[in-house]
Order: sequence, then structure tokens, then C-alpha cells
Amino acid sequence: MHRRINGVRKSRTVKLAAVVFASACLCAMAIAPARAEEPDFFGFSAGGYDVNDDQTAAEFRVEYRSDLRFWRVMPFVGLAGTTDEAIYGFAGLGLNFYLGRRVVIQPNAALVGYHEGNGKDLGGEFQFRTGGEIAWRFDNWSRLGVAFHHISNAGIDDPNPGTELLVLTYSVPFTKVPK
Repeated sequence: MHRRINGVRKSRTVKLAAVVFASACLCAMAIAPARAEEPDFFGFSAGGYDVNDDQTAAEFRVEYRSDLRFWRVMPFVGLAGTTDEAIYGFAGLGLNFYLGRRVVIQPNAALVGYHEGNGKDLGGEFQFRTGGEIAWRFDNWSRLGVAFHHISNAGIDDPNPGTELLVLTYSVPFTKVPK
């Protein structure tokens, strides 16, 4: 079923999906967490914003990844800015998969608050970020990796061009590392 808002056709299904995702994130954070076997991290990233077209800008990002786990799922928050003066904050959930001792693959999803500045118009302040990272874990637990993400409003607003991000990430343990 669809309805019109500001001349734009909106899908109740898309809105319902957004509400369910946001509710699931809040519920997961409210549940008593269990300590993980790895530390929390501060991550620093730099790379390309909007790498899928000819308006690419540089992006710089800081991120905190908690050592708390909810069924192996890890909460994180961050802040990013671009050379086009776009800025966004995000909060989400990720899941680490290990290939051996060194390689870490982390798919993740986040809710985003976005201000376009002189950057790309993503069709609103409320966005979703999905993607992942593949990283090499060193003996001191720090990680060096590459992350790729897609940011979009999922059709909630118009326009919905979306954008892709490709960054190099370095994460350092913030708490004492396990032995």
C-alpha cells in the first residue's frame, strides 16, 4: 500500500522495515550484555566518499567499537566528514568472523544522521549504512583493514541516490587486550 507525502509516493513496507530495524537495534542494546573475549577499539579511517561516480570526495572517520556483545553482535558509534563538508554520525551493530587467527571479516549495519554540506544530496537527514570490513589482526590486537559501505535512505525520502564509501581503517585496542 502506498500514500503520497510531499508529492512523493511512500511505501508502508519500507517505513515498517525502518521502524523494525531501529527497534531491533534499541532492543539489542537494552539486553544485559556479556563480556567479549576481545577489547574494544578506536578506529580511524580515511578514503573515498561517493566512489561510484565522478563527484568523489575524501572521507575521514573515527569510530568506537564496544567490547560488549549481544549474542556475538557488537555495537559501535562513529562520526565522519568529507572534503565536501558533508558530515554524518552513525550507530549500529556488527559481527566479527575470523578466518584463522589474523583475518577478521565484519559485516555491519548502522543508522545514520546525515548533513550534506556541499556534498551529495542523499534525500534526507535519516539514512542507513550497510557494508563490511576485512582486516588483518596484529599480535597487539590492532587491525589494519579495508571497509566498503553503502549509504542510502532506502526509499524513505526522495531523491534516493545512495553513495558508496571505500576507506582504509586502522583500529587500536582501547582496553586491556586478552592474553
